[in-house]
Amino acid sequence: MDFRLIAVDMDGTLLNSDGRVSPRNRAALKAAEDAGIETVIATGRRHCYAMRVLRELELNPASALISSNGTVIRTIGTELLHRTEMPTASALWLCNHVAEFRNTLVLTFDTVGPDGEDSRGALVCEHLDELHASIGRWMHANEPYIQHVDRLEDALAGAAPIQAMLCGTIERMARAEARLLEHPQVSAVGTDAQPQTEITLHRTIYPDRDLSIVDILPAGCSKASALQRVADLRGISTNEILAIGDNWNDLPMLRLAGSAVLMDNAPEDLKQLARQHGWLIAASNDEDGVALTIEAALDNMLTRSGS
Repeated sequence: MDFRLIAVDMDGTLLNSDGRVSPRNRAALKAAEDAGIETVIATGRRHCYAMRVLRELELNPASALISSNGTVIRTIGTELLHRTEMPTASALWLCNHVAEFRNTLVLTFDTVGPDGEDSRGALVCEHLDELHASIGRWMHANEPYIQHVDRLEDALAGAAPIQAMLCGTIERMARAEARLLEHPQVSAVGTDAQPQTEITLHRTIYPDRDLSIVDILPAGCSKASALQRVADLRGISTNEILAIGDNWNDLPMLRLAGSAVLMDNAPEDLKQLARQHGWLIAASNDEDGVALTIEAALDNMLTRSGS
């Protein structure tokens, strides 16, 4: 079956280790667009933070951008297609429940304006030191949007967040995830949500940095749920989707798509899972794995149409 949509993760997938899109990857996205295939960027980044990189690619403004791991869908041109917020009561419970890890807790609010920019207060945290130690580059890049407060609860008085985040060493975040999953209102992504589920956890791991990020989302939210919504809007089958990713938060999207590709720089245990599913493992993000995948897909489509 020919592809009508290609869903691509950003960090570790479309972006190389320098955080840039290579000329070959950029050309491949343009070639797919010229062939009538929509490229949907699906990222854990906020819309504003993703657009810092994507704006220079000059993608079709009508193409969808899935941000914050599926809680928000906008077009590249910033039209809001869908947004899911975490119930304020759940966010307040979370602040209390993760007291041991609260020094790395960040709340995210959707404050995107018509120009695609966030305002200060899109990110809210109580403590800065631990965050700078774990994700210093991210903190520096997002400084214009970070609001430092004495109590996170105060930030929840006027708006509901779209997600929360904890980060730290792999061992510490494993404990944080286990602590959260003790409660029936919390489920791990990919598991069946129960009626009482209010929060879904996603995990992203960077073994070479001993860094793990636990994204805490409204129940049922994932890149897969957002991608399904985009497919429904476009009137296409998920079998017509090619998905490319590199980490655990991409797993639901990879499982949903008709064809899935995992990057060679993915965690080794995720690559083992990919092999079990029979998914292709592409070259790494520093070896233009996205471009090689798209080029091969377009060549196959061209061969079939000419036969």
